[in-house]
Amino acid sequence: RPQARRMFEGERAGLEALGRTGALRVPRPLRVMDLPGGGAAFAMEHLTLRTLRRYSAKLGEQVADLHLHNQKLGEKLKKEENTIGKGAGLEEPQYVDKFGFHTVTCCGYIVQVNEWQSDWPTFFVRHRLQAQMDLIERDYGDREARELWTQLKPKIPEMFCDLEIVPALVHGDLWAGNVAEDDSGPIVFDPACFYGHSEFELAIAMMFGGFSSSFFSAYHSKIPKAPGFEKRHQLYQLFNYINHWNHFGTGYRGSTLNVLRKLLK
Repeated sequence: RPQARRMFEGERAGLEALGRTGALRVPRPLRVMDLPGGGAAFAMEHLTLRTLRRYSAKLGEQVADLHLHNQKLGEKLKKEENTIGKGAGLEEPQYVDKFGFHTVTCCGYIVQVNEWQSDWPTFFVRHRLQAQMDLIERDYGDREARELWTQLKPKIPEMFCDLEIVPALVHGDLWAGNVAEDDSGPIVFDPACFYGHSEFELAIAMMFGGFSSSFFSAYHSKIPKAPGFEKRHQLYQLFNYINHWNHFGTGYRGSTLNVLRKLLK
């Protein structure tokens, strides 16, 4: 596929970003190569993986640490503002104060634009929900979906009133097929990273099973649910249902319309 290289470059950038935080373990990316007959390949560290079981709670803690990493960099930066000659190392991760990512990524095979935005609802509506709804419009011209989305779109910012959202680096596609473990602990891979709202990460993790309750308990012991969590959780589920509709067809239409209706209640 002509898009293979772009997909792998986005994946590599995500693995590098996740690895730099030190919060969780990822396979070390090696290189993206063009193949002689067209397309591309991505070489990374070989790891022997098994299904995540024993380290489920540990992964919950580590994902929370990932989501808190940028916030902690920001707090450190504030403390250091009055310190002379601190000499920030170039390799140290820098605090990020916007929502987005420095390159395009792919969620499945759909290209995601990650242009930086200063507020989260703008980023999420423009580069996630609207981008996906545009594909539904193009491929299905679904009138009911269009009408429900037109009603919902202006209501989305009010779901974020009184909520301070510090950009958090998210894996971006954290379902059971993208996590595993070995003898030394949990491992995550196949990311679609960006700086966003930490709650976004939990929607797909909860939707398609594969994560035990210990994962969520451990996560929320470090990042408790904020007021309005359940409604926003539905909003983040909506993204995943539309994305699945775009990837796998109209089997996901009913779920998408149901969530749109629920959010409008």
